[in-house]
Amino acid sequence: MADAKGQERSVRTLRVGEAVRHALSDILQRGNVHDDVLAAHPTSVTEVRMSPDLRHATVFVKSLLGQNEDAVLKALRTNTAYLQSEVARRVNGKYAAKLKFIADESFDEGSHIESVLRRLNVARPSPADGAGSD
Repeated sequence: MADAKGQERSVRTLRVGEAVRHALSDILQRGNVHDDVLAAHPTSVTEVRMSPDLRHATVFVKSLLGQNEDAVLKALRTNTAYLQSEVARRVNGKYAAKLKFIADESFDEGSHIESVLRRLNVARPSPADGAGSD
């Protein structure tokens, strides 16, 4: 029974995190935050990780085109109170989750790994090797 309860919590945190991600994405896409930096730099909310009690949300963001990420993070943090209230209104949770904005480095890490592999000249299977053919 403990596993079912733990799994239920996990699914619940994922579901709420996704609802928060959608709400934030919509708010930012529509330009509801009256901030010059956020208006000038489209921002993607790539992931939201909720704490088990759903009171804290770590929001991973990526400035599209990768420009001025520090300025975008600062603008998001400046407007946190407004964003928290808007998310709480849209998600209808028991608590208004406290938002913490962090730059999403996963894209940069993936690019770095790819460049290292290219530099090491890692051989890829060719069609002549029979890879991918039936």
